[in-house]
Amino acid sequence: MKKNNKNLNDKQNWILFNEGTEQPWSSELNNEKRQGSYYCANCETKLFDSNSKYESGSGWPSFFESLPDVFETKTDYNLGYARTEYHCKKCGGHHGHIFEDGPKPSGKRYCNNGICLIFKEN
Repeated sequence: MKKNNKNLNDKQNWILFNEGTEQPWSSELNNEKRQGSYYCANCETKLFDSNSKYESGSGWPSFFESLPDVFETKTDYNLGYARTEYHCKKCGGHHGHIFEDGPKPSGKRYCNNGICLIFKEN
């Protein structure tokens, strides 16, 4: 592992710091409908508001918009084609990929590993 945070479990460390991916439909946050905010499980930076969450059918919690200036991106070719990967700007933790098939107004889908998020109800 690149990094290891003792407050995270092995799976969280693997995904956040080795760019892993959790199994689709495995996150309890897929069904989260309450008003609140989503934070990085590693550094607790606020990343998303619940009003940007939607059901994409992908199997991972999805958002059409992040909070401003919370992510850095890079191109990932791990599957043999270019994808945009995003990482928490504060701690560098990998959260998922951004796709251009989301709903309006942004048209984006932030496809996030649920295990890497903490939900806090408003």
